[in-house]
Amino acid sequence: MTDSKNTPEHDDQIERADEEAARAAAAADEAVEAAAQAETEADAPTGDDATDVDAAIEAETAADEAIAAAEAAAQAAEEAAQAPKPKRARKARQAEVAADVAEEAADDAKEAVTQTTSSSGTGKPRPSRAKKKAEPVAETAEAETAPADEKPKRTRTRRAKDDEAAKPAAAPAPSRRRGREAPVGVEVRAQAKYVRTSARKARLVCDHIRGKDVAEARAILAFTPRAAAKDWAKLLESAVANAEHNHELVGDELRIAAVYADEGPTLKRFRPRAMGRATRIRKRTSHLTITLTPKEL
Repeated sequence: MTDSKNTPEHDDQIERADEEAARAAAAADEAVEAAAQAETEADAPTGDDATDVDAAIEAETAADEAIAAAEAAAQAAEEAAQAPKPKRARKARQAEVAADVAEEAADDAKEAVTQTTSSSGTGKPRPSRAKKKAEPVAETAEAETAPADEKPKRTRTRRAKDDEAAKPAAAPAPSRRRGREAPVGVEVRAQAKYVRTSARKARLVCDHIRGKDVAEARAILAFTPRAAAKDWAKLLESAVANAEHNHELVGDELRIAAVYADEGPTLKRFRPRAMGRATRIRKRTSHLTITLTPKEL
């Protein structure tokens, strides 16, 4: 079986992983500098000591998270350089996720330093994170209604991102960057050549799945009582795998744009008959093709 691959995108995966690793390292350096500045502010005699110490601890925790994410990004970049082409896109994706986590941790450390600086010399408690951010999020609304002496809790989104950074290989997390939707007009093709069935028998099966989505096509092929249905099912899974690994698409969000069977070479065999004669036997083959495209939402 053969598949269509976007060769320039494949060749750029190593460079992409290196760029994401460099971005994560820069974010980790910024987080470390912010943590050092917060610690200096906490050691100063002015301001609320308890508030400054809490901010310094929070900045140091964010710096540790940024350093861990930078190490994960660097490791993913090294694995992308050594991995074969079909797996480079996945490693580059892991490096990008780790870089995003490092940048977020650096932003948290900078925010802690800003709050420490604003509270130094005034004797007033630093403003909470919920009041600092202007975006109307449900978690921030709960933090504003909480008592002033309670420390705002870490949001569920932050915990989920920590789990994703800790286990990047088990379940690659989706990128937080917006605009990475499936491009319109992308087609992923898979082909099986020299299948030992006639093109006419194969067309009797493929006519049932043309225009269907992937989930419905799988169900139709699973309950079709023809031998060619197994070959079509294998080819459909191959096309879905090409879309997921080579183009970073979601298999359940695809539909069958085109499916057809072409005639292949015919094998000639002979069978002996009566009175010394021979009869020709034609063993026909076919070439099967499936083309997938993202569903229109």
